[in-house]
Amino acid sequence: MTKQVLTIAGSDSGGGAGIQADIKTFQELGVYSASVLTAVTAQNTLGVHGVFPMSRDAVRQQIDAIGDDFEIAALKTGMLFDAELIEETAEGIQRYGWQNIVTDPVMIAKGGASLLQHEAVEAMQKYLLPLAKVVTPNIPEAEVLSGMVIHDAVSRQKAAERILVFGAEGVVIKGGHGTSPDFSEDFYLDRNGESLLLRSARLKTIQTHGTGCTFSAALAAELAKGEAVEMALHTAKQFIQAALAHPLNIGGGHGPTNHSAFRNAEEREEVYVVR
Repeated sequence: MTKQVLTIAGSDSGGGAGIQADIKTFQELGVYSASVLTAVTAQNTLGVHGVFPMSRDAVRQQIDAIGDDFEIAALKTGMLFDAELIEETAEGIQRYGWQNIVTDPVMIAKGGASLLQHEAVEAMQKYLLPLAKVVTPNIPEAEVLSGMVIHDAVSRQKAAERILVFGAEGVVIKGGHGTSPDFSEDFYLDRNGESLLLRSARLKTIQTHGTGCTFSAALAAELAKGEAVEMALHTAKQFIQAALAHPLNIGGGHGPTNHSAFRNAEEREEVYVVR
């Protein structure tokens, strides 16, 4: 039976991030996508022009509709907007006993607009991170969650350790905001102290809208299919690398990645695992 994966996230009217990116990624990786909408955004490649959150009751009813009828093998959370919706999401996950939770702590859109209320960070740390199999912050998000500045490999590991204190099984700090001109490096650490680096060539492009959503969705899809975390991370890294390497060149700003590139590629993009 086709594995069923749930995304709980916001809508991106431009189609490059959020629910739309998740559904495209799930489809490309051969799993079925269900969704719970937390907010509607008015946005395009140039930025976010409006955010319209769902009510707590609307989110609860969507979660219950899925939980009563679908067999969810993995779940990805994206933009949850505020503390109430984070708490409601966590309660829903516990109510249905869902596993393989990938938490993408979406805070700021590519254009700089805030997508998470400030007071919601504490709720995420308290309610959601303890349920996560993997939490997938970029460097600025990891700095917020850990309460420290990341400026090198040592501080990156320390930040990962601080994030794990909140209860997630593992954390991957994505390297898109890193300073190396040559490569992008994602750092993974779990509660057992196991770590690895996933390194790929840095691509000079602004066609990057939705990279975080897409990476975490790919990770959730692979976990749903029964892959171990390391292999799931490797595939997710290959997926987003292909999506960046073969741009669609849509829009006048930070354009969306190409979600079909991984499936259509004659060769997989090179990703090096460094221990």
